[in-house]
Amino acid sequence: MPYENHNWAADPVLSVEHLTMRFGGLVAVDDLSFDVGRGDITALIGPNGAGKTTVFNCVTGFYKPTEGRIALRRNGKVPGDVIADLTKSGRQYDETKEHAVFLLERMADFKITEIAGVARTFQNIRLFGGMTALENLLVAQHNKLMRASNYTIGGLLGLPGYRRAAAAAKEMAVEWLRRVDLLDRADDPAADLPYGDQRRLEIARALCTNPVLLCLDEPAAGLNPRESAELNGLLRSIRDDHGVSVLLIEHDMGVVMGISDHIVVLDYGKKISDGTASEVRSDPKVIAAYLGVDDEEVEEVERDLEVTSGATGAEGGAR
Repeated sequence: MPYENHNWAADPVLSVEHLTMRFGGLVAVDDLSFDVGRGDITALIGPNGAGKTTVFNCVTGFYKPTEGRIALRRNGKVPGDVIADLTKSGRQYDETKEHAVFLLERMADFKITEIAGVARTFQNIRLFGGMTALENLLVAQHNKLMRASNYTIGGLLGLPGYRRAAAAAKEMAVEWLRRVDLLDRADDPAADLPYGDQRRLEIARALCTNPVLLCLDEPAAGLNPRESAELNGLLRSIRDDHGVSVLLIEHDMGVVMGISDHIVVLDYGKKISDGTASEVRSDPKVIAAYLGVDDEEVEEVERDLEVTSGATGAEGGAR
């Protein structure tokens, strides 16, 4: 169950501060700030065109934001002065025995994955269809295998360090195939798997990079109710059993309200609500945005909610 009273700002793994992204004259994200709590599932929701994927692209390094700071704290609570000094220094990250903090807006996308520990899936599945399910998970561990092979020669000669790394990579891949219930399809080409299995395989591949933050772009898209329920269970397990924080974009409100500890709502690039599932669900600004109501009509929606709530209460009392 989501932690309805959890304070995600007390120990954030990710802090997005005053993020702005412009494309010419179009402002896709406008002065956005929010936190992702360590060990939380945070949902970023909003109507189509609200700017959700743009935020993801900024966090994962596909876009460089026009303005703002995106700080990831990989481990340990980081004093505010450390981040302030890092910001002034022009460096990308500060890593010590006590803490590790990364300014993602300054980093290339591959460094955000490899060094900072941010993994991502996409709305459109991007598996290697001709590779087996197992091979897809081994490819995700390519960087550490290359280092272990001393960039090819160790692998060619079969040096002990490389053999150990290769065995560990296969063990991790097999374990994640087991966790997503795909171990019996390990040797099948990814393209031959049913759609729901491909979704779970893509999540498993992202987790093979050992992320501290997993970004999922519409993971429930195209899933049937049974598969959505299985996805909920998998995401809870990722959070509870592995301590991985999750940031997701999702249009399936059953998934969002069922598993999210924290929900941030965007509309036209601006944050209009930020809270627990129960708080967001009853926010008139959120309801108005999803209904396509103009700003001037938000108060009317709020009055309608109060009337409906009062009528329900009276009906309950009559019973």
